[in-house]
Amino acid sequence: MTEKKTAVKMVPIILSGGSGTRLWPVSRRAHPKPFMKLVDGESLAEKTFRRALGVAGAEPVLTVTSRDYYFYTRDLYNEVDGQAHEHPFLLEPVGRNTAPAIALAALYIEQVFGAETLMLVLPADHLIRDENQFQEAVGEAKVLAGRGYLVTFGIYPTHPETGYGYIRKGTGLANSSGHEVAAFVEKPDEETARSYLESGDYAWNSGMFCFAAGTYLDALEQHAPGIAEGSKACWAGMDPAVQPMEIPLDLFARCPSDSIDYAVMEKATNCAVVGGDFGWSDIGSWKAISELYESDDAGNRIHGKAVLVESTNCFIQGDDRLVAAVGVNDLVIVDTGDAVLVADRDRAQDVKEVVSQLSDLKDEAAEFHKTVYRPWGSFSILEDADDCKVKRLVVKPGQVLSLQMHHKRAEHWTVIKGVAKVRLGDQEFLLNPNESTYIPVETRHRLENPGTEDVHLIEVQTGQYFGEDDIIRYEDIYGRIK
Repeated sequence: MTEKKTAVKMVPIILSGGSGTRLWPVSRRAHPKPFMKLVDGESLAEKTFRRALGVAGAEPVLTVTSRDYYFYTRDLYNEVDGQAHEHPFLLEPVGRNTAPAIALAALYIEQVFGAETLMLVLPADHLIRDENQFQEAVGEAKVLAGRGYLVTFGIYPTHPETGYGYIRKGTGLANSSGHEVAAFVEKPDEETARSYLESGDYAWNSGMFCFAAGTYLDALEQHAPGIAEGSKACWAGMDPAVQPMEIPLDLFARCPSDSIDYAVMEKATNCAVVGGDFGWSDIGSWKAISELYESDDAGNRIHGKAVLVESTNCFIQGDDRLVAAVGVNDLVIVDTGDAVLVADRDRAQDVKEVVSQLSDLKDEAAEFHKTVYRPWGSFSILEDADDCKVKRLVVKPGQVLSLQMHHKRAEHWTVIKGVAKVRLGDQEFLLNPNESTYIPVETRHRLENPGTEDVHLIEVQTGQYFGEDDIIRYEDIYGRIK
């Protein structure tokens, strides 16, 4: 292949989304794996953003996520950097897999920075323990990407893993530790994985990439023209100066859905792999989560309050309640207060089948936690009965709930902390701590926090039906009116 001059400028691209079904009940669609807090109290999304900042230099970090996760992600970024407004967002209206998402990011990079600008594509739900080694691998990838390669990162395998795809290394590349990609290989059985490990010719496929925006778009035109065309149609209706950038639903829904591996990498002839040994994990199961914790002499790993009697090699995580285990071995036990998971350690990958069944039953436990995050703050469900529903709302300073109405329920609000501004019909008034108001059925109302501290209030719903779909919005500063 004809090699190009090395490009210098590089913009990290964070892909954040997915449902993380193998980590239910902590990861759920409304609060997926990237937002899970790890043993050190920091989420995978925060760690990925820090990692991106570490290699971005003076360039911004572009995040591709959904509208559902935008406000929460922005707030996390502010906690890390305090300058979230300087980092652009692309918001997907529906999921179309990684190839279209990266295509829209590449079109943004091409227009704003130029086609030769490099993109470092990072999933938001990966863990990397050795940041220095990671930055060295990124340096190698930048050189090859500047020479016109589509670069992927291969992880040196430490054991015969059957849960990852593999990359077979080809010919070594001049003046680089990288190799041409000989083949991408699907997840193997254990015997095949063992042969891969012993040969030394294979690496785990990390799902991280580095290439010039123009190089990726050219490859997409050649190998996945439907995605290329659909992405360009979306981009034609967007303005990079407007933040966040929202991808048009009608056009994006028609774009073919495919992963970058299938759409481009497995077909292109200019693929390179850079090996790495930087403590990478995609944290894809409870077994992987458990390995982040120190074990006791019996091989048990505990997060939260737990008592174990004659039990070995178990992982137990409890948020609030005490978990007791007697005479059990090799179990994963996770208690989130509203759901309990008990699984064999070696079957931890199959937890996604639980989520599938819950989805078929339309059970909210597949999607929501007891605490649900919203752009304005959060609410926690204290009681959910047939005749009432009780929530604790936390509204952040300066935030405003939508002007709304309910057909099937009335609400009673009692402020317990802060000062709330209430609109009820045509009236507006303030509620101080220990003061209450009543919201009748089919009455327009809105709640606002005009102060500088969080507002906490108790909401008691009464009526026939308490589902979130009984919210009729008239005005909303977060763009949730369709």
